[in-house]
Amino acid sequence: MSSEFARSRLSQELEQALRPIMTPVVFPKGATLYEHGTEAAGIYLVESGSVRVLIPAPENQKQLLEVVHAGAILGLSESMAGDHYRVTAEAEEPTTAAFITRQGFCDFLDNHHEFCMQIVRLLSDNLHGLYHRFRSVSAHPGRPRRRLLNEQLN
Repeated sequence: MSSEFARSRLSQELEQALRPIMTPVVFPKGATLYEHGTEAAGIYLVESGSVRVLIPAPENQKQLLEVVHAGAILGLSESMAGDHYRVTAEAEEPTTAAFITRQGFCDFLDNHHEFCMQIVRLLSDNLHGLYHRFRSVSAHPGRPRRRLLNEQLN
């Protein structure tokens, strides 16, 4: 699957400015970065490896939404909204991701207004990509309808 997340990358300037508040984390294959329904602790910038993005499915199962690679930004919208993670992210292979706490990221944006529009664009790109993915998933004859997917994500 192609990744809408990976298409929406941070600019080199923004990534460099965030470096001081990033904490590199190494995840072994199968490790969970975060779980659906848990409070958003922050964002993850995938630096190497790949991450499976899973949505809830019936009977406590998970359905693959996509696989993301280096450059992907995970947990951005939930962290900005102070919400719970709406998907589960797990390492498909050994993966390194830079973690930024929600509070650290919000404080960064409070002090670096020049990057706020870039974050708004990233959020918009992610929302647009998710809309198209959910639409294609719900249109597939063997998949649950869109209404069921929306109920599962909430």
